[in-house]
Order: sequence, then C-alpha cells, then structure tokens
Amino acid sequence: MSSSTLSQLSPTIVFTTLLLSLQICRIDCKSSNLFTHFQNQRFAMEPQDQTAVVGARVTLPCRVINKQGTLQWTKDDFGLGTSRDLAGFERYSMIGSDEEGDYSLEIYPVMLDDDARYQCQVSPGPEGQPAVRSTFAKITVLVPPEAPKIVQGEVIHTTEDRKVDIECISVGGKPAAEITWIDGFGNVITDNIDYTIIPMPDLRRYTAKSVLRLTPKKEHHNTTFTCQAQNTADRTYRSAKIRIDVKYAPKVTVNVIGGAVGNGRILEHSQVRLECKSEANPSDVRYKWYINDEPISGGQKTEMIIRNVTRKFHDAIVKCEVQNSIGKSEDSETLDISYGPTFKEKPRSIESDIGSVVTLNCEVDGNPTPDIVWIQHPIDRVVGSSSNLTFSVTNETAGRYYCKANVPGYPEISADAYVYLKGSPTISSARTQYGLMGDTARIECFATSVPRARHVSWTFNGHEISSEMGHDYSILVDAVPGGVKSTLIIRDSQSYHYGKYNCTVVNDYGNDVAEINLQAQKSVPLLMTIVGGISAVALLMIITILVIVYFKCKKRSKLPPADVISEHQITKNGGVGSCKMEPGDRTSNYSDLKVDISGGYVPYGDYTTHYSPPPQYLTTCSTKSNGSSTIIQNNHQNHLQQQMQQQQHQQTLPMTFLTNVNGSSSLAGSIITARDIRQDNGLPSLQSTTASVVSSSPNGSCSNQSTATHVVAASSSATPASAVDPRFSAIYGNPYLRSSNSSLLPPPTAV
Repeated sequence: MSSSTLSQLSPTIVFTTLLLSLQICRIDCKSSNLFTHFQNQRFAMEPQDQTAVVGARVTLPCRVINKQGTLQWTKDDFGLGTSRDLAGFERYSMIGSDEEGDYSLEIYPVMLDDDARYQCQVSPGPEGQPAVRSTFAKITVLVPPEAPKIVQGEVIHTTEDRKVDIECISVGGKPAAEITWIDGFGNVITDNIDYTIIPMPDLRRYTAKSVLRLTPKKEHHNTTFTCQAQNTADRTYRSAKIRIDVKYAPKVTVNVIGGAVGNGRILEHSQVRLECKSEANPSDVRYKWYINDEPISGGQKTEMIIRNVTRKFHDAIVKCEVQNSIGKSEDSETLDISYGPTFKEKPRSIESDIGSVVTLNCEVDGNPTPDIVWIQHPIDRVVGSSSNLTFSVTNETAGRYYCKANVPGYPEISADAYVYLKGSPTISSARTQYGLMGDTARIECFATSVPRARHVSWTFNGHEISSEMGHDYSILVDAVPGGVKSTLIIRDSQSYHYGKYNCTVVNDYGNDVAEINLQAQKSVPLLMTIVGGISAVALLMIITILVIVYFKCKKRSKLPPADVISEHQITKNGGVGSCKMEPGDRTSNYSDLKVDISGGYVPYGDYTTHYSPPPQYLTTCSTKSNGSSTIIQNNHQNHLQQQMQQQQHQQTLPMTFLTNVNGSSSLAGSIITARDIRQDNGLPSLQSTTASVVSSSPNGSCSNQSTATHVVAASSSATPASAVDPRFSAIYGNPYLRSSNSSLLPPPTAV
C-alpha cells in the first residue's frame, strides 16, 4: 500500500481505534463497580418504633448483609456492646445467627428505663467497606396507673343542696390515667368535673386528679359514687367508691286514701281520710295539719279524718307540714267535693214590650258543674243550655220558662219565670158564678195585667159598689202572677143581690170590663146538710146547759120551781127569764165571722176596698136573781162561735185576746185583720172591718151588742207568724166560702 494511501486512512483508523479503546475501558470500569457493590455491607432489615407495657418482651430486628465490620446496638446513642450477650445489660441480648446476619435486640422484661431511642450500627470493613447505621427505633414504655383513691374516704356526710367536692386521684400512669365518675344509679357523670394531670418527678409518669363538684339531693342519700381510672397500658378499670350520707328536710306527700270516688271526687257528707307520708334524714319529725292555712287543733298525726265533709270544704286546701332538725317541707291536696245542684240565683219574671231583648238568669251551684237547660212552656222545647237565656220578645216567645239543672247522681232542680207582654188588662173569670141564698156569696174577677193594675172597681145595676151602698159588700184584692184577683164578698146574700155585676180593671196600657152574672144556687150542698146536723146536736147540748143554769138561778132566788125553760117561754116583756131583741147581727153565723177577719193582701198597687157590715141582731136574755146573770144566746150562733174558736186554735193565730178589766173577765175581741197583715208587709191598709163583742155586764144582765172594733196591732211579743196571707184566715176554712177557681192565670199575650 502506498504511503499516500496510509496517510489517507490513518485518521479514520485512529478514530475507530480510539472509540474501541474507550468502550473497552467502560466495560472494565462497570465490572469493577459491580464487584465492589456486592462486597459492601448493608441492612436487610432495620428496627422500627414500638410500644410496650412494662414487663412485656420487645424485639428490635436488625439483619445485615455482607457484614464486614463490627455490629453493636446503641440506646440513646450509648453503645450497649458488641457481644451477643451484651454483658452489663442482663435484660438485653442480641439474638439470631451470624450466618443469617441476624443481630436483633431483645429486651425482657421491659422496664420504664427502656423507654429510649435504639439504633443498629456496623463499623467499616477491613477492606475499607463503609460503616452503616439503621434508622432510629423508639420504644415507648406504657405504665398502668395505680388504683385510684378518693381523698374524702369511704363515707362523706353532707346536707341536701349544700355543695361538696369529692376528689379522686390516680398515680403513676403513663400516660396519665383517664378518670370516670359513676353515680349510684349507674349513670356516667359528665358535668361539674375538674380534671388535672400532674407530672411525677421522673418526668415519665403522671398523676391524674379529678374533682366532682356535687350538689347532693335526697335521692343521693345512701348511694355510692364510683371513681374509675385506666389508661392504654391496662384497659381494665380500677375503681374507688364513696357512700353519700345526705341529711335532708322531710319530703312530704298528701293523698286522699278514703272517701274519694271516680275522678278523685268526694261525695258530700261522706267521711274522708287523708294521709301524710314523709321521708326525712334524720327521721325524727313533727306533723302539723292545716285547712286553708288554718291550723287544726291536735293535728299532729300522720292521718286526718273529716267525718262529715260538706260542700263548704269544696276547693279547700288541706296541707300537711312536716319538720325535722334540717328544715320543714309541706304538701297539700285540694278537696274536690261532689254535691247536688242548688240555686244561687233563680230566674225572675220580666215585663217587656214586643221587640225588646230580655235575659233570664239562672245561676246554679253544683259539682260537677251542673248541666243547665231552658225549656219553654207549654211546647216543652229546649231553648237554651247556659246560665243566661237571651232572646227577643214576641207573641211566640212570651210565656213561661223553666230552668232545669242536673248533676249526675243527684235530684234535678227547676225554677220557672214568666216573660210577660205589656198590654191592657184581660179578664178571664167565668162570666156566670153562683152563690147560696142567705149565706155569704163571692164573685171573683181574675185579670191578666202587665204592668200591674192601678185600679179595680165593681158596679151593680150601673152603680159603683162603695160605702154609700150599705154594709152588704166588701172587696178583697190579691196579686197573682201576671195579674190580679179581686173578690167581691156579699154578706147575707138576698134575692136583690143577685144579678149582673161589672168588674173593671185598669192599668197604664188600658182597661178591660167583664160582666159577671151572679146566680142563686138552688141545691143545698151535702156538706151544708152535715153542718146542719152538727148544729142540731150542738143546739140540744146548749139547751141542756141552759136548763141546768136556769135551775141553779131559780134555786138561788127561791123562785117557784120550773120544769123546763124553753125558747117559747121567753117573752118580749122582760122580767125574770125575759128576752128581748136588740140591734145586733141577725145573721151572725159562722160565715159572717170569717168574713170579718179576712183581709186582702195586695203586693203592689194602691187598691181601694170597701167593707160595710149589715145590721146585726143578737138575742139578749137576762134573769135577775141575787145579782147573778145567765147568758142565753141563739143556739145556732153559739154552735158557730164554738167551731170558729176551734179552728182559730188549730191555726194558732193570735186572733183574740182575753183581758181582765176591773178584776172581772171580759172578751176584748181584738181581731187581727187584713190591715195588720198589710202593715206588717209595708203595704197600704184596707178599710177596717167589724166584729161583734159579747160582754158580761156588772149588773148581771146578758147582752150582745154590735160594736165596731178597730184593727189592733200585734203586741211586741208577737212573732212574724202573725203576718199571714188572709187566704189562710177563717174565711177560707169554710168550704162554702171558697171558690174552686183559684188557679194561677196563664201568662198574658199582647192584644
């Protein structure tokens, strides 16, 4: 090859040769590094952090590959030694085998001092291998706390509602103990607790303190509170207990244990027992009972008995107070008395114009609350169910209303009231009435009058009946619900008294006139026949008495004996056994006397009444012998007077008074009449009536005179019973003077 050719090829060959040389050099360098890598010592396993409880076994792993240097463990950078037995640390050792390169550190038993940082270290190798060190491993040693203790001991004495602190301590825990409080009922307490951690001198363990701030109650008495302590070293709770001795004032409960029925109500007039229960510490207590805050004498027992509980105890508060050395407490029970309905306010009748709105009130007391209904009469329709009934007055709504009240288990009560329509009077009496010839006749005039009648008058044959017409007539006026009743009384009625009478009633809205025909009664009633028979018997008895008196008089005067003294033997000329007729009550019979003492009771209005008695004739008989006198009366009159006295005694009315005048007995004849009754009630007086007075004269004569007596008021010792309705006087005792038409008038309606 020529030199020129070599010169051309040489740069290329040189460059290629250089590249090959570099490649070969790199391969050789890699082989050298890989070998060196496999010859260096390294860790196959390194220790890690661990937690252990005192007394446990702990192993920190350490495995080395290609170990060339010397291996040792350090504790907080302090070397423990290179031999496997770690002389000087009897609880420490390196376990494993050299062949496996295992040099793990084992600690048993673990102590609190073992709480440190550990590291596995290998020194450099003989051929210059670098030293190696593992990561640090932290051993955390846990220590269970000691059993907790309560500073106050096993029992604490306290008083209710007085705050107390209970302190529980747990010592030596690592970490610090957790403290839990449990009350006597098994409930965990979470409120009112102060928790504190206090480091111990070794700075490794801690003291835990928990303070329970308790406000004791009666329920806490003799219960046990528990303090529990534990940490992560020992999950088993350790505990301490304390008993709470709570002194407290009595806790009182009052109950009705006898007499109550359903819903706790107590029947009126039943016996009620109330019991007072108390719990207290100390248990030495004293009892005291109250009713409506009034102390009960001798009420120092645990029970109280009310033997007859009445409605006045309804809603009464019965209280029991109990006291001990700590304090006193009380409890009460409100009595619920069941009783029947009674009226607090009855409905009152109302006078109203059409279109007016009226209200009827009906206040009823009862327990349970009475059910009230209003019923309109006579349709018997329920129109209300409350205590007040309000409605507009019409012809249909006017009338009678009943308020009925009912309490279950008790009788129903009711009261009525009228709603009267104002208007002119309406007379509703029978247009034909009857009287008995020769006896007292009566004509009754009933009138509905709202407002009240101002005047009632009677006319006969066109003439108003007044005092100018003689003494045959008298008038009584009585108020009746919704109107008035006027009674015209005709004494000793004769044929000329019978005929047509006009009754006129006047009020502020107008007047009404009714013509009433008085007819003579033809038949004699059976009762009159019976009275006649009784009168005959009485007449025979009187004759017998007269005969006896006559013979006594004759014997005293030494007169010739006489066999019989009879009525036809008494002459008009006088003398011994003479009889004469003097003005008196010629028809003085039973009925006449009763008319005399009958008054009129007029609750309202100024009525004018007239009474003029007819002439009276009495038989006056005298027998003059030794200054003595014998009274011989008409037999029929005697009988009737006896009957009148008997009825007066039965009625117990102070109708007559016996007085002594100048040492002799006389019949005063003071008769309580209509004027007395009206005056006692604050009403206008009626005209005075008359009465016949029979007196015994000092000269021995027997006379019956007609004497006008004025009304005599009752004495200071008279009782209010003397103020009676004249309808209960003697005139109403005679069935022949009573009228069957005495019912109340129906409520008026607008005309």
